[in-house]
Formats: sequence, structure tokens, C-alpha cells
Amino acid sequence: MAESYLRLSRSDQRDALLMAAQATGRPAALLEKDIWVVWALDTLFQSGLASDLVFKGGTSLSKAFGLIDRFSEDVDLTYDIRRMIPDLARGRELPTSRSQADRWSAAVSEALPAWLHLSLLPVVERAAAAFPELRLALEGSSLLVHYGALVAADSYVTPRVMLEFGARSSGEPSAMRPIACDASEAAGLGLHFPTASARAMLPTRTFWEKATAAHVFCQKGVFRGGLRWSRHWYDIVALERAGVARAAIADRSLANAVASHKAMRFREAGVDYRSAVRGGLTLVPAAGAARDALRVDFARMSEAGMFFLPAPTFDALLDACSAIEAQANAAAILRT
Repeated sequence: MAESYLRLSRSDQRDALLMAAQATGRPAALLEKDIWVVWALDTLFQSGLASDLVFKGGTSLSKAFGLIDRFSEDVDLTYDIRRMIPDLARGRELPTSRSQADRWSAAVSEALPAWLHLSLLPVVERAAAAFPELRLALEGSSLLVHYGALVAADSYVTPRVMLEFGARSSGEPSAMRPIACDASEAAGLGLHFPTASARAMLPTRTFWEKATAAHVFCQKGVFRGGLRWSRHWYDIVALERAGVARAAIADRSLANAVASHKAMRFREAGVDYRSAVRGGLTLVPAAGAARDALRVDFARMSEAGMFFLPAPTFDALLDACSAIEAQANAAAILRT
């Protein structure tokens, strides 16, 4: 039986990471971080919390569906809003009015921190107790798992896994998916790396989540919470190459559902989500400071070894997004 990587001494773990890096061609620091990403997913989805959680975002595209050829470092999760505030939601994912949406938001703002402290943190603390190198910290709606890196990393890659939680939707549609560590692709190590089985948001919804987020950036020139967002554009193009974007664009009910959800739960001044999915989608930011900031972030991702295959140039990426934008808008107009 293969020996568990997590039971090795830290010195042997470091040697294993370096050998895996040589075998896979991927930076050892990214392989190390990925191991703790999978460990965290296994911890959550083996727990009693699993039935209310959905794994989403870029990391789900990479780890659950194998659709993007880049390293995705943080873990986005949705706690089913119908379970977070059952007395208000009453089995529904969306409020029926703006005033009701405000009440739901206030209730979630109160319930989510309590859940993080009282339900989530004890689960992860129990699992982390076996690993002295782990340090946990709650920060806003995120749980940070600091793991004490064994190998040096580019400054773009931080030695912690961010588990970021929201409770604004059900996370549907979703499906159970197997999760494996990238290091397990290295043959001949004779080691068992963590695995997980997680409920993950289907990529068609993720396409519309990312496309509407990119649309907001194009309208406003900024994202909430900082930059490091050029990955959205890369993922949108990867989803188009995989055929997911075409399927998502053809699914008008899904497009409208995401737009309605964001209009209620992620309101942005000057942004009309419903118009965006009905022929007014913008995926290419205008020339200027906002586009330049994305270009710099995309270059930093490439320098940090975040791409598993040669990445397109930033200009080629925007050209591809322009074609997807045209496809989405033409399809929406034809079906209107």
C-alpha cells in the first residue's frame, strides 16, 4: 500500500514535492499549495456541513472538471441560502422584491459569521490538529489555512489556502465530482496524496457567473476586493474552447436566472445584468487604466508559473473574448 504524503516527515515531504515537480513540470510551490486545497475540500465534504455546501469558481473548473489549464489557488464555496436563513427564504433561492432582498442580506450578514465561528471553524480545527504546521484564521467571510511552506514560491503565490464562503444562492445546478492532487500525476513516487469528493457548481453556470463579473469590470473599471482578476478572462476563453460557453449561451433560462440573481444579490450602480445577458454583454474593457491593470496581472500570473500550458498573449485573450461577446449577444438577440 502506498504511503501517505501527509504522514511523511516534513523533510521527506519536501523531497517528494521536488520529485513531483520534476516529473510533472509544475512548480513545487504550486504542487504543495494544491495538496492543502484538496485536503481542505476533503475536510469540508467529509463533514456534516457537506449537504449545504457547493464548490464553485475557477478552482472548481480546474479541480472538479479539468477545464482550465492554470493553477487556481483559492476555494470559493456557497452555503445554500435556503438553509442559512430558512425562515426567510422558505425554500426559495431569490427574494421577490428589493426590500425583501435587503432583509435577506441583513439576515445573511448576521448568520454567516456565526456559522463560520460556531460550525465551520471547529470542523477544520479538529482536522488541522494532526498537522502542527497548519494555522487557521478567520478573516471576514473567509477561513485562511496557513500551511508553513516547505518550498519557496513566487511572491504572487501565498502560502495559505483561502476558503471563501458566501450564502447568496443555492449553488445549483451542481454535481458530485472527484478531486485529486496535481502531484498524484507524478508516476513512481509510491505515495498517496489527499483526494476528495465535492459537490461542484456546473461549469455552464460558472461561465455566466464569470461573464457577468467581467461585464461589471468593463462597465465600472474595477472589481470589489482588489485586482488579481485577469484569470476570469482566461477562464471564459477556456470554457469556450471546451464547448461549455456555447452550451451556456444557448441556455437562456440559466442566463436569465444568473442575471436575476445578481440583480437582486449583487447590485451595482449603473450595471444592468438582465440587459447584459439579453444582447448587451461586454467582455472587453476599454483601453485605459483598467485594461492596463489586467494586462499587468496577467503577466504576473504567467511569471509565477500559474499556467500549465503556454498561455496566450493578453491581446489574443481579449480578441477571443471579443468573439465570445459577439456570439453571446447575437444568440441572445435571436432568442429574444
